Amino acid sequence: MSTSSMEATTILPILKKKLAFLSGGKDRRSGLILTIPLCTEQTSMEELSATLDYLLGIPSDKCKARGFTVIVDGRKSQWNVVKTVVLMLQNVIPAEVSLVCVVKPDEFWDKKVTHFCFWKEKDRLGFEVILVSANKLTRYIEPCQLTEEFGGSLLYDHVDWVNKRLVFEKFTKESTSLLDELAVINENEKSNQPDKDRPPDCNALPSFDPETVLQTGHELLSELQQRRFNGSEGGGGGGGGTAWSPMDDELLAQPQVMKLLDSLREEYTKYQEVCRQRSKRSQLEEIQTKVMQVVNWLEGPGTEQLRAQWGIGDSMRAAQALQQKHEEIESQHSEWFAVYVELNQQIAALLSAGDEEDLMELKALQQQLSDVCYRQASQLESRQNVLQSAHEFHGTAQDLSQQLDGLLGMLCADVAPADGAAIQQTLKHLEEKLKSVDGALQGLKEKGQVLLDQMSNQASWSYGKEVPMENKENVDHIHSVMEDMQLRKQRCEDMVDVRRLKMLQMVQLFKCEEDASQAVEWLGELLDALLKTHLRLGDDSQETKVLLEKHKKFVDVAQSTYDYGRQLLQATVVLCQSLRCTTRSSGDTLPRLNRVWKQFSVTSEERVHRLEMASSFHIAAEKLLKESPEQAVLMLDVESCEEVVALGKSLLDRLTVPVIFPDGSEHFFGSPGDMASSAESIREKMKLVEEKRFQLEEVEQLQEEEEEEALETGSQES
Repeated sequence: MSTSSMEATTILPILKKKLAFLSGGKDRRSGLILTIPLCTEQTSMEELSATLDYLLGIPSDKCKARGFTVIVDGRKSQWNVVKTVVLMLQNVIPAEVSLVCVVKPDEFWDKKVTHFCFWKEKDRLGFEVILVSANKLTRYIEPCQLTEEFGGSLLYDHVDWVNKRLVFEKFTKESTSLLDELAVINENEKSNQPDKDRPPDCNALPSFDPETVLQTGHELLSELQQRRFNGSEGGGGGGGGTAWSPMDDELLAQPQVMKLLDSLREEYTKYQEVCRQRSKRSQLEEIQTKVMQVVNWLEGPGTEQLRAQWGIGDSMRAAQALQQKHEEIESQHSEWFAVYVELNQQIAALLSAGDEEDLMELKALQQQLSDVCYRQASQLESRQNVLQSAHEFHGTAQDLSQQLDGLLGMLCADVAPADGAAIQQTLKHLEEKLKSVDGALQGLKEKGQVLLDQMSNQASWSYGKEVPMENKENVDHIHSVMEDMQLRKQRCEDMVDVRRLKMLQMVQLFKCEEDASQAVEWLGELLDALLKTHLRLGDDSQETKVLLEKHKKFVDVAQSTYDYGRQLLQATVVLCQSLRCTTRSSGDTLPRLNRVWKQFSVTSEERVHRLEMASSFHIAAEKLLKESPEQAVLMLDVESCEEVVALGKSLLDRLTVPVIFPDGSEHFFGSPGDMASSAESIREKMKLVEEKRFQLEEVEQLQEEEEEEALETGSQES
């Protein structure tokens, strides 16, 4: 193999001095060219020897068999140094050297001495030594195989060569070591032993990162291939621009790099599979461990926490405290549920890319984990529902209790309404309160039944454990609360019925009082109408008769109004006795009603007297006025006319007299003008009666005169 037993890193400072180098050039026999550039300073033979040992260890045996051509550049050195170097070559590489070309300086050494010396030592050296100037070196070596300092076109960068050599050796060392380690790891993996039974070193990681080593090898191979391509292209032309590099396949064994890369890729592929299997086993074991942790906690402490939570509290505050405790339990469960979600995702990923032998185990783990988590989540949700329902139940019970207290307060308070409308409003408020209480009680019963059903479900997942006494106490407590609220509501309903009856009686009382007051007002209005509008006395007897009939009906209306008011006031007395209360109008309305009725009665009687006088006047006057003077002489006399006139005057005088009420107050029918207009027809008839009386008097006077004349005539005749 083209490798050196000595590493470049051990003599790196010496290599950087460029005491000798392989430029990559070849002689006409395809032997490698070894260049030793001597300088003006004293060259250390030990360092040169170490450099030559390292350089001669690089080429392959096949390449070494073709021999070396050594160029000793003595242009800047002394002859004795050159001689020492040439002699040293005999000890270092006697068999591999074919030709030594000593490049002489312009100021040549003593020809005889040098020639004699090398000629004398030729047989002992084992190789030919020639002295040649730099411009004559092309006689032995092609210009394209010589570097620039010898007039050639071969490019050589010693620093770059050293760096690439370091990279190559590093890659070779790391890849070889990595191959051995990967082979051991892969071989041990075939034993199919569990990880816990294997030696500790079997599970160890490689000393080098395979990816990094592979990348370094690929970069190195790419560099070698690029240099070889450029070298072939330049070398084929044999002209300028040649880019031969010492890092070709003959010096650095490019096939060796390729072989190492191939082997490394093969072992690394196996190692990746080993790592994948190892990771899968480790992941599966980790999942199994975590699954059992979750299952053990949920079926152990988690379940015990839930079993210990049976209470529902006896108030909203107690229920809220239990809810807070349950939230703490849920918070602890949430951490394990988060682990469950993560594990479920990991198991799902393994199932989607898992092997056949792992599927059953993974599915069993997933099913076990899901069953336990879903069962525990269901229990948590059931408990949460119970506590939520208990909170709502206690809240409804509290609201209902407050409503019943408020309703009881209303029922126990004294009723002092201002009027019937206030009573109606109070009744409406009571009915609304009672309806609200009824709805709240119905809601309490529904929520209580829901809570009982949920508590029964909670008891069903007690895993065969007997239902604790606390749960039975909770059931009894719920029934006790609902029964207590029912009794309180029934008592309030009974009190509402009593209050409703009382308030309805009060409504009736206020209604009677209002109607009695209204009757007084109506009677007062009738009195007012009688005084202000009932003024006409009629133009004749017929009209007066009609007015009398209308007045009778008017009086009947007033009488019924008065009787209605009396009945209402009697009813108020009865209601007051039933309610054991005094009303605001019981001592006022009856006197007002009687007072107005007496005033109306006096006024009505006066109205009747006036209408009756008017009727008598009209009848007498009409009788006188219908008869002719001749008939009047036979039937009536002047005295009748005087009586009629006197009756009319009496009527007119009565119209001017006020009506005197029982309290002594005086009231007139209408205004003076109204009375004057109503008496106009009386006056006109009185005038007619007066005229009739005058006619009768004239007729009577004529009769008397005739009688006197007849008497006188009779006396004269006698």
